Amino acid sequence: QVQLVESGGGSVQAGGSLRLSCTVSGSTYGTYCMAWFRQPPGKEREGVASLYTGGGPRYYADSVKARFTISQGNPENTLSLQMNSLKPEDTATYYCAAAQCTSFKDFTSMPKGSPNSYTYWGQGTQVTVSS
Repeated sequence: QVQLVESGGGSVQAGGSLRLSCTVSGSTYGTYCMAWFRQPPGKEREGVASLYTGGGPRYYADSVKARFTISQGNPENTLSLQMNSLKPEDTATYYCAAAQCTSFKDFTSMPKGSPNSYTYWGQGTQVTVSS
């Protein structure tokens, strides 16, 4: 079992920045596909960014490219999401997710942005961006 705990959410004005963290614990042996999802009020959960812990290119949704950066480590067993130039439409509950992946091929073949691809989820952290 893998446990995920998000932190770092809050309220910020448009144009501001926030950094979300996801602390990973439990049975973390091996490599994983890890992702950030978000769910705006009244809307479906959508993929924001993802990576393979064994290395390689990252995936970003078009809506966040050049503004958000997903990273792992620092500190160890942490997944981060640096969010810059925030917009009101970024307002949502943000979730950390993980699935065991044995290779980068697993990551590339995974439907990007699909919550069904991920096994483990955090409880979510709220991000509110005001105009």
